Amino acid sequence: MAKRLNLILLTVMVVSLVLLGCTSKETATKSSKDGPVTLKFMGWEASPLETESVKNGIKKFEETHPNIKVEYTPVPGDQYASKLLTMMAGDAPPDVFFLGSVDYRAFQERGVLLDLSTYFENDLSIDDFIPSSADIMQIDGNIYGVSSCTVSPVLYYNKEIFDKAGVPYPPSNPDEAWTWDKFASVAQDLTVKEGKKITQFGTYGFETLANTVAAITENDGSIFNDEYSAVNMNSQQTKDVLEAILALKKDGVSPEAKLLEESGMSASQMLQTGKIAMLIDGSWSLQQLSQMDFPVGVAALPKFTQAVTNGQAHVHAASVNTEYPDEAWEFISFLSSEDYQIDLINEGLWMPNRASLYTEEGIDKWFNEKVHPAGFKELVPYFQAANVDPFAKIGKNQVDDIMIEELDKFWYDNQPVEDVLANIDRRVNEELTKD
Repeated sequence: MAKRLNLILLTVMVVSLVLLGCTSKETATKSSKDGPVTLKFMGWEASPLETESVKNGIKKFEETHPNIKVEYTPVPGDQYASKLLTMMAGDAPPDVFFLGSVDYRAFQERGVLLDLSTYFENDLSIDDFIPSSADIMQIDGNIYGVSSCTVSPVLYYNKEIFDKAGVPYPPSNPDEAWTWDKFASVAQDLTVKEGKKITQFGTYGFETLANTVAAITENDGSIFNDEYSAVNMNSQQTKDVLEAILALKKDGVSPEAKLLEESGMSASQMLQTGKIAMLIDGSWSLQQLSQMDFPVGVAALPKFTQAVTNGQAHVHAASVNTEYPDEAWEFISFLSSEDYQIDLINEGLWMPNRASLYTEEGIDKWFNEKVHPAGFKELVPYFQAANVDPFAKIGKNQVDDIMIEELDKFWYDNQPVEDVLANIDRRVNEELTKD
């Protein structure tokens, strides 16, 4: 009888301990949900201005979401992807992070991104977004990252140089974009020499890969096949564009990148100080250029056969292992909202990814006369109708590095265009077929 009583008491104690453990676990879980959740957020620092803008957006989010705190870590852009991969390999990734469009599909194939499709379908519609942004975000019909803007290559110019030379400004209206021949002719006219030394170059920037690709697109060329499974650059359209860009350098109209390095100035500073008259760069540069105390203009790229540009931008994604998927979505959703992006568009950093912000009423929400130059509204449809950047559609993020390496042999080592394109064909297709 005593043994039976002891057994009953022992059973009661064990059950009580189990129940106590369950209760404690439930209480802890409930407490973590009831108290503020801290999300670790990581992005790259393209410039101090951009980092400040992102931090201001985070403050706005926290004011309206008291249940969530955000710890933001900006990382230098050239170290970003490798640091993110290292953190993931160490099982310590941030909850939410920037992901470059060129890396998006590669990371998704690794299985490290939280599938946001259900959240997205409940709160948003793919039809809310302009075509290039919608195309980038969708992977086999699912959403693993959400964009908060779009950016595109455009033509910047120093108005003072044009005024001094009595040359009309490049058109903002894409329908009136200069032909390539007109652009090259003006660039030649605006190149100034003192003896044998060039003191003012007509233009700079087309040999940057993104800008080269935009020019190829304007000449009805393509980078990949329709399935994005093989490179498709080895064409007459591509050769014509590469030769036209190289001619700018051979004629002394466009400086080599090493000249900028030796001068200690960025391309934006070269434009500001009158060292170059026209600069091909991303639309994000307007934020900095608009604060550099000189009259900057923005125009459509010179065209070969059509006036188009390419559109892309980073997405915001969440780790598949985040402890707070609901809160991560709340933050990602905010980062794609009008409330977040309007301030950064107003500052000249981005262009909107939402179709609603391209209407007359929508443009009034973000247009800033102190930042956006005269004629800028004519350029707005250019961003809305941009082609998707081709590198955002492939799952191999080494491809652009291969192309840069090979094209540099053409720009700087005098290798024949046929050899360079043949090498790109071979090396890129090898990369695209890797498991």
